[in-house]
Amino acid sequence: MKRRQFFTGSLAAGVGLWAARHVPAAETATTLKTGDAKMTFQQPPLPFEMNAMKPFLSEEQLKYHYGKHHAAYFKNLNGLVEGKPEAGMSLREVVVQSTGPVFNNAAQAWNHSFYWDCLSPQGGGEPQGDLAAALQRDFGSFAAFQKAMSEAAVKLFGSGWAWLAADKAGKLEIMPLGNADTPLKHAKEPVLTIDVWEHAYYIDFRNERPKYVEAFWKAANWEFAGKCYAAVK
Repeated sequence: MKRRQFFTGSLAAGVGLWAARHVPAAETATTLKTGDAKMTFQQPPLPFEMNAMKPFLSEEQLKYHYGKHHAAYFKNLNGLVEGKPEAGMSLREVVVQSTGPVFNNAAQAWNHSFYWDCLSPQGGGEPQGDLAAALQRDFGSFAAFQKAMSEAAVKLFGSGWAWLAADKAGKLEIMPLGNADTPLKHAKEPVLTIDVWEHAYYIDFRNERPKYVEAFWKAANWEFAGKCYAAVK
């Protein structure tokens, strides 16, 4: 079942839909029953078909990454918070407030949901509008930003994420963060991310992380990133 396009209509509508997935008021943790199983946090559907990201990501890659790894974070999280106060929070609230295994699984659930929206079968090119101007202001040019972001993603030791994030004033920075860490823990708002956990690319790229990062730019969803940046200001 397809998920409706994340941002439609006017900018205001787009920001509202962004908030509906990425701010606490939206992710109600109302417990839903599926048969006998209770599910507090539910994995969102992909914003594209499983075979839509070829040649960047194969259907097999997405089946494992989304269908196995991402799904496991939600399953683990639900087991960890069952009967606890976190079960009544939004996913974002859990990420910000938790530590240890709860944080690891909540953050990975949230981070991956955000990552999928950073990709589009019609992606690539360069951002427009306020985000483009901010990249020019804070990095000197889009090319300079892209080079720095790619280097941060490639050089990050071990598993983690390369984030483009903004502070409350709209200043952009690149944040290479290990494991499940996220800008949300640092009072910054995510704008774009590259998942550099090996499970994100190993089926298609084996150990060639630089090739995966290079290919990412042809799929980057700048419309989504632009809406995320607009929501900060």
